[in-house]
Amino acid sequence: MLLTDEETALVADAQFFRKKAVITAKIRAQLEATHKALAQELTSLSLVTPPGFDATVHQLVKGEHLEEFPYQYLDCPKHFAGSNTFTFRTLVWWGHHITCALLLEGAGIPQYKRQFLGRFHQLAGHELELSLAPSLWEWKRGEGYTLPITHNRKAQIAAVLADRSFMKVVRCVPFVDLQIEAGQLAQVVRGTLRSMLPIVTP
Repeated sequence: MLLTDEETALVADAQFFRKKAVITAKIRAQLEATHKALAQELTSLSLVTPPGFDATVHQLVKGEHLEEFPYQYLDCPKHFAGSNTFTFRTLVWWGHHITCALLLEGAGIPQYKRQFLGRFHQLAGHELELSLAPSLWEWKRGEGYTLPITHNRKAQIAAVLADRSFMKVVRCVPFVDLQIEAGQLAQVVRGTLRSMLPIVTP
């Protein structure tokens, strides 16, 4: 239970915590700018949505313990009502990556599946991946967690979707991405939403 010398030095390093606070505020500001960009985008879209959906509903959240790492996220739009989910989440997961995720569950899933497969080649080739996890709340990526949506994987992805009652399509962006380093999170997220629209537009 004793702290090591390295741990003690870290706990005593006030500058470290000041830097963390500054970074947190900057990410919050980028997510607020992302909300403005998405809100503007949503005003011009026709979407296939569940009952009671309101495109203006959103939330910003900050936490410390997503598998022991800090995180901040924006849900815009945000719809969790009963068994129905229609949410687009931008998750900044410290120590990992930024994830843009379309979370879908409930009554609209049969139509979303049909549109996903019917418009598959519009979706392929945009760095999108299908989550293989047994729930919407797994955020790791890679083998066993996500399946890249590429032009040669339509049959494989159709098999994964066949028995699913939910769908999660993600794009994971590294912090060293040039647009992210340039502070262009809003542009990255808006472009990612546009690439996912074939799933949820009439």
